Amino acid sequence: MQIELIKNTNVKLTKAQSKADYTFTGQYQNGKPVFRIPAGKVINLISAFGHKLLCDGPTFTLGLLCHFRCTFCYVLMLLCRHAAIARICKEYSLQPDQFVVTKDDPIPVLLKQLVKPNGERRYPDPNDKRVIYASPLVDVAANQPTAEQTVAACRLILEHTHWQIRLLSKSALLRSVAEELADHKHRVIYGFSTGTFDDKLAASFERGTSSPTARLRSLHWLQDNGFRTFAMICPSLPQADYDAFAREAAERVRVDRCEHIWAEVLNVRGKSLKNTHAALVAGGFVQEADQLLNVSSPKNKNAWEDYARATFLAHAAVIPPEKLRFMQYVDKNQLEWWRGQECHGAVLLGKHALETNK
Repeated sequence: MQIELIKNTNVKLTKAQSKADYTFTGQYQNGKPVFRIPAGKVINLISAFGHKLLCDGPTFTLGLLCHFRCTFCYVLMLLCRHAAIARICKEYSLQPDQFVVTKDDPIPVLLKQLVKPNGERRYPDPNDKRVIYASPLVDVAANQPTAEQTVAACRLILEHTHWQIRLLSKSALLRSVAEELADHKHRVIYGFSTGTFDDKLAASFERGTSSPTARLRSLHWLQDNGFRTFAMICPSLPQADYDAFAREAAERVRVDRCEHIWAEVLNVRGKSLKNTHAALVAGGFVQEADQLLNVSSPKNKNAWEDYARATFLAHAAVIPPEKLRFMQYVDKNQLEWWRGQECHGAVLLGKHALETNK
């Protein structure tokens, strides 16, 4: 079902919004209208994803708003004030999760970031084997056109640098990206994100994505065919039995065949908690919705921390510490406990963790 677009030219825009450039492509992908904005840049050399150990700083992205509609997505909160996105929202009466924003012709822009005007590489050092991550904003294989563009971008990076590439997706189509880049198996690491292994449950709050079953099928195919893989067990909801969930997760992603395993509880930003709770209720998952509500109740301030710790300890019991990368935003009151868990695979995030690292 496509969203009917009716443009309203009478809305009031700020000065920055009125100057923001965008183009409606006339296309719909994954049921969403597709808009384009000037590419600006594709690679960001320094990013927060280095703190998450997903890369050595660099990331690249070919779009701003994803084809999927995951209720917990932090990107919507981060980019809702972006001038072009805010303008599109106002002029078409859309919410950020109702449309796609891609970058206009990003491949030539990427090439300029990798190669100097005289044709020399900007990053020629053969010892520079940094990991670059994609994508901090959009899924790299949400549909076939997106997957093909990701392949083109990866080929440029592989040709003009000695970097390694980490690709994360909620789409089984990531396998097609790997098949196209099979001549670079040693330099590309492929991973799938899923915080539940119940297809119906996932569909309620990871809207439009491939089912966990399809993702795992692609992950296993990659592992069976000699590709480098990792897994991301997140966001995971509160569980009735954390140990059983962790054991199932470790078995499903095949920990022994993954280089690393990232994990995380629900990341509460903006309306992610409210939207995920509503999606669970609408999907008929009342028990899961109630469990989420219970750990976020203001009457029990320790419940959310207990949920995070229980999730971490369950994963730590079945995943070797050298492989586990459990991402946890910490406050000053919980910092000491989590510091003690770094040797078991905890990765501390947030301002309090970063301040103590200085």
